[in-house]
Order: sequence, then C-alpha cells, then structure tokens
Amino acid sequence: MLKITRFVLNPFQENTYIVYDEQSKDAVIVDPGMYYDEENKAVESFISDNGLRLTAVINTHMHLDHCFGAKFLHDKYGVGVSAHASDAPLGQSLPEQCRRFGINNCKEGLDIARPLTDGDTIGIGDSVLNVIHIPGHSPGGIALYCPQQKFVIVGDSLFKGSIGRTDLEGGNQEVLVRAIRKGLLTLPDDTVVLSGHGESTTIGQERMSNPFL
Repeated sequence: MLKITRFVLNPFQENTYIVYDEQSKDAVIVDPGMYYDEENKAVESFISDNGLRLTAVINTHMHLDHCFGAKFLHDKYGVGVSAHASDAPLGQSLPEQCRRFGINNCKEGLDIARPLTDGDTIGIGDSVLNVIHIPGHSPGGIALYCPQQKFVIVGDSLFKGSIGRTDLEGGNQEVLVRAIRKGLLTLPDDTVVLSGHGESTTIGQERMSNPFL
C-alpha cells in the first residue's frame, strides 16, 4: 500500500510528493522543489522519522521550481534525477532559468541520471508507477500513474480547471491538449489527479468540466 505526502515548497508554491510503501519503506520523491534550508530539513526529517529508503528522485519536467532540491537529495542520499530525456536541455539550462526569475543561487545545470520514456515502470515495494509521456508544457513532461491505487501525478500538464502554461521554452498548447486527451483522459474517471501546483482533482471532473479540454 502506497502513501503520499505533499509538501508545498519554494516561492512558486510547488507541490513536492513523497510516495512510499509502508511495508518495504521504499520511497520516491517526485519534483523536489526544496529551495530554503528549512524545506530541505523538513523533507530530510520526514524520511528519517518514517524510516524510509529513498530509491528514486523523479522529475515530471525540468522547470526550475521542480528542480531546486535535486542537488541536496543527490548529495545527501546519492540518488540522481530520473526524467524524460527530452527535458535534458532544460536541466542544463537551470542557471539561465533561475536568472530569468531573478534567482542567483543556481550555479550548475542538472543532469538526468536515469532517462525515462513512455511505458517505463518504476517500482515502489509491490506497487508500480507507469510513466506516461505528456509533452506540451515542456518537451519531456511525464505523468506517473499508479493503476493499483488509481492516482496519477501529472506535474504541470493538468490542473483543476486548467492546463499547464505553454509560453515557456518548448511549450506547445496544441501538443499539450492532444497529449492530455490521449494519455490522461483515457484513465478511469475516479483516478485522483495530483498536480504540480494547487489542489487535487479527478480525471472524471476534468473530462466533464475543464474548459481547455
């Protein structure tokens, strides 16, 4: 049985998720957005207090607000980032992304240690997360779907009543809408959608009422 804990982090109010198996204590962190020291300490304490073993750090995409904590996790736990290879240039441009937002403490680009592609699976204890490629917000955007427990972590591709912005480098609204319809709206209606910002929703709710879809 997987449990999910959400941390709302950094100046962008980004959602970082820790997904872990209660029995094996295997854990993955999705979109490590820790920016401040106290945010790093909060995540570290949660891992320690629950006796978790970090097995993967997964980025749904490589925009700055989802990457701030990756170096801390690598230095602390020796775990590199897993992400779609198409977002590798975004990872390398992390210092430039930060400068655009007036953030000056990003000194290095971020490499992808494990390239992911559509159809890959990531094991957490006895459960799996299925990788679904959802380009459009970024070229390498992915979602992580757990069929056993009917939840999907979608990054910034889909929100409650909205979709991800497409005016950033590599964005394309037509591509994003098509990818959401093909890769997400085909999931069961009661699938819980966990987005990169804001509150959760369901596939059924977005299929019925999202004005962008």
